[in-house]
Amino acid sequence: MTIAAPAAYRQIAELVGSSAGIYISHLQKGYLDDQSWAVATLAQLRRGAGKLPQEVPELWGVCGMERLYDERDLTEKESVRAEAALFLAVTLYALHQQSQDNKRMHEDGIELGEAVRRLMPDDGIEETIRRRFVRLGTATTRQALANRLREIITLLRRDSIPLDYALLAQQLYLAQHPDGMRRVRASWGRAFHSYRRRTPPTQTSADNAAPPEKEAR
Repeated sequence: MTIAAPAAYRQIAELVGSSAGIYISHLQKGYLDDQSWAVATLAQLRRGAGKLPQEVPELWGVCGMERLYDERDLTEKESVRAEAALFLAVTLYALHQQSQDNKRMHEDGIELGEAVRRLMPDDGIEETIRRRFVRLGTATTRQALANRLREIITLLRRDSIPLDYALLAQQLYLAQHPDGMRRVRASWGRAFHSYRRRTPPTQTSADNAAPPEKEAR
């Protein structure tokens, strides 16, 4: 879901999102193919889930951050925000994919609000999850955002519900700007409220018809 934001912010947000998407897709393919380098990398990255880059220096060089600087020069402030967003997305994905050997936990088009709604029953709202979602939306610091996101991702992993991590990385970058969190929160809220579960198609009369009797031999 596109978020209205100044053009300069959007350009870097798109760079952060594409960097996260390329790197995570590569990791995901390797992990699902049971390649040893990917399994080991995800195990490393999980140690950073819910933390910020400066807290886990042993992960420098493991998160794909060099992609941020391939196309443009970033100011120091832009770099801090972009690196934090990418780091959070990559490490939270590593946590999310843990023990999901046959399922992709990074999937295009599934925004956080939709993923959270999928955690709840068809016929109502689960209050405990709703409160966690609300707390996430009221985070005012990068650290609070990281901690609260980790709680949500743990629930998504429990129920094997995927998430678009490229989109999440974009939103995490935008959320660090003035008025950015309000815009991101509004986008999450729309995705939450607009989600409708897809019902399986009804059987046709031909499908419901009794099979023909076999001739006796």
